[in-house]
Amino acid sequence: MNVLERYFKLKENSTDLKTELVAGVTTFLTMSYIIFVNPSILENAGMDDNAVLVATCLAAAIGSLIMGLYANLPIALAPGMGLNAYFTYGVVIGMGIPWQTALGAVFLSGVGFVILSLTPAREWIVKAIPRDLKYAMASGIGLFLVIIGLSDAGIIVDNPATLVSLGDITSPVVLLAIACFFIIAVLDTRKFPGAILVGILAITIVGNFTGASTFNGIMSAPPDISPTLFAFDPVSAFDLTLAAVVISLLFVDTFEATGTFIGIAQPAGLVNDKGEIPNLSRAMLSDSLATVAGAVVGTSTTTSYVESVAGVKAGGRTGLTAITVATLFLFGPFFAPLAGAIESYATGAALVYIGCVMAASIAKIDWEEETTYIPCLIMAVSMPLTFSIATGIGFGFISYAFLKIASGKYAPDQVGIAVLALLFLGKFTFLN
Repeated sequence: MNVLERYFKLKENSTDLKTELVAGVTTFLTMSYIIFVNPSILENAGMDDNAVLVATCLAAAIGSLIMGLYANLPIALAPGMGLNAYFTYGVVIGMGIPWQTALGAVFLSGVGFVILSLTPAREWIVKAIPRDLKYAMASGIGLFLVIIGLSDAGIIVDNPATLVSLGDITSPVVLLAIACFFIIAVLDTRKFPGAILVGILAITIVGNFTGASTFNGIMSAPPDISPTLFAFDPVSAFDLTLAAVVISLLFVDTFEATGTFIGIAQPAGLVNDKGEIPNLSRAMLSDSLATVAGAVVGTSTTTSYVESVAGVKAGGRTGLTAITVATLFLFGPFFAPLAGAIESYATGAALVYIGCVMAASIAKIDWEEETTYIPCLIMAVSMPLTFSIATGIGFGFISYAFLKIASGKYAPDQVGIAVLALLFLGKFTFLN
């Protein structure tokens, strides 16, 4: 206990071992859905879903362990939602890139994260993005997840005349998806720990009785991770045509992780009198190293999870919370048979709900200023309609800089966004 006290500064942070353990369990329950959702998404990229399940758990455990030990913050990590969708639908399917090469791009972006975290560059990039565009980014990713989830659930289908249309809502699978969505929504609004996981598992059990899914047990020996372990191909990814992918992954994870740090630090009381977050640089480096480790074991970008705020609300204040999460994720691979029974109608419903929660940040945008809310809407709407997070970000940056300059409302402190807009303009012109 003395060692724990000295290292994690429990008394200084007004917490104790029991509180940290409870907080870690709470955080794990709120984000453990990724064990089942991530393999179902990356499977569409041609990856072995059982191997991805093990890789997901290992990446989450490694990332959370680094964050807990090095940064001493109650922030857990795992393969990021939205980032895994971009990996699958934007890079592998959209660009026709082999998943091994796409993992190589994730690895290179991780190396880039590490370099940025060791220099002032990452802080400069974060400061260069106007607050409203950060809100638009989160809401756009949310809308992107919503359209993917609706498609996975069969609620919307492709249509050659109208692009999309309503699916067969009387189908048992669609009805199960709708039921799953409302179970998750009701439980989460009632602050029930692990609402997403409970919703997925509950509707999977119902689906098993109706024949919509096949139950093959709950636990078994961990699956073989060899199909994805060290399968990343950074050599093929080190190509000019994939530069935009690496940059996009770098941008998105930078913004997502930073927003998560800020969002968690406030309720945890970790912001000092100067408005600074202690150990922020260590947190950024931990997030970066987790991405590198995730690519090595075989999963898309690993990042900090906003669900960590659940553990903070339960009293978590130190890295012991993150270490508890890491320990629990190590048991995840033993539940591969259960993951195999979970169908897209359940994970699709979860994606829709997660997307709705993320999209809520659009309410924080300044709706009184046209030169602000127009590019924010362009960014948010472009992500699902172009089926590309990076494209939406680029459209938002370019339109924001153009409207501010053309309307005479460009401020000297906005030079950073102008530079980023020019970079994306070059990307669309030469690298698209």
